[in-house]
Amino acid sequence: MKSLPALLALAAAFPVLAAEPKAPASTVTAPPPPKPTVKTDDLFPPTVLAKGKGFEINSKQLDEAFLNFRTAAASRGQQPPPDEKRPEVEKKLLDRLIVVQVLLRKAIESDKAKGKAAAEKLLGDFLKQAGSIEGFRRQVQAMGMTPEAFTDQFTERAIVEEVVNREVRDKVPISPQQVQKYYDENPKRFEQQEAVRAAHILLTTVDLATKQELPPEKQKAQRTLIENLLKQARAGEDFGKLAKTYSQDPGSKERGGEYVFPRGQMAVEFETAAFSMNPGQISDVVTTKFGYHIIKVLERIPAGKIEFAKIKDRIRDNLQQEEADKQLPAYLERVKKEAGVEILDAKYK
Repeated sequence: MKSLPALLALAAAFPVLAAEPKAPASTVTAPPPPKPTVKTDDLFPPTVLAKGKGFEINSKQLDEAFLNFRTAAASRGQQPPPDEKRPEVEKKLLDRLIVVQVLLRKAIESDKAKGKAAAEKLLGDFLKQAGSIEGFRRQVQAMGMTPEAFTDQFTERAIVEEVVNREVRDKVPISPQQVQKYYDENPKRFEQQEAVRAAHILLTTVDLATKQELPPEKQKAQRTLIENLLKQARAGEDFGKLAKTYSQDPGSKERGGEYVFPRGQMAVEFETAAFSMNPGQISDVVTTKFGYHIIKVLERIPAGKIEFAKIKDRIRDNLQQEEADKQLPAYLERVKKEAGVEILDAKYK
């Protein structure tokens, strides 16, 4: 959009242009004006499949949802549903579209604020994991969506989740006695393996977005830099600050490179180095398929049962969520009825 001064400047120019003498008539015939573009929706308008108070869901929206569903499945390496299963999948997708619209209309300002904040945080995490805005764009496009559409849809889902939390989950009463009982009766669930809390600095030898190896000269430069960082770390530089400044691991960079992990979760070379060190030790350069790492062990966590005080809030949340999940189908049927939802196409009833 042009600024007001720019528009005023253009307006001021028109009288000057109009006052100039006309050029001699040209013998060249002007091309005919372009024919107006006919939109597909004008020829084949979408059919309204369902409606409720304040909204409609049409066939175009359902087609887009089905296409996104297929593309997302393919991007995860999953087989798309066969053609004979399409009506069944579409029925579920239509119900999901209806539920989103119904719950969005029940959202209060606090739901919208919390949902937008949660969506922004998670989208920020996605962006970090993608390594760059362009990497994020490519990943979203692989799912058949634009970044803008993905962001809008993700934000809507986050707001809907806040509505469900307020209207269902947060109303489920869980007593301290229930939490203690669950802890006492499920001891194996709270046994933890030996683990390590460690920080690392990663300099990649692959492009995080494309997964392609970097050129040899770039890998050589990364090796030189990691060796220099190792010298700084061993000389007493703040390891967390070095990780925040130099690490190329989007999943841990902002935490100063920290992870807590048992055996079997990390690359073998990384795990072997981490579990062979004592707290405070700094590894040599460790090479994995991701690149070059420097690891500093911060804590060795022995195997054992997690203390009740450390886990009670999580137990309460899980119990509350389990009960909310049981109540959710009846709640959704009720709010759809209150919203006057009608399925207009018989095959989706």
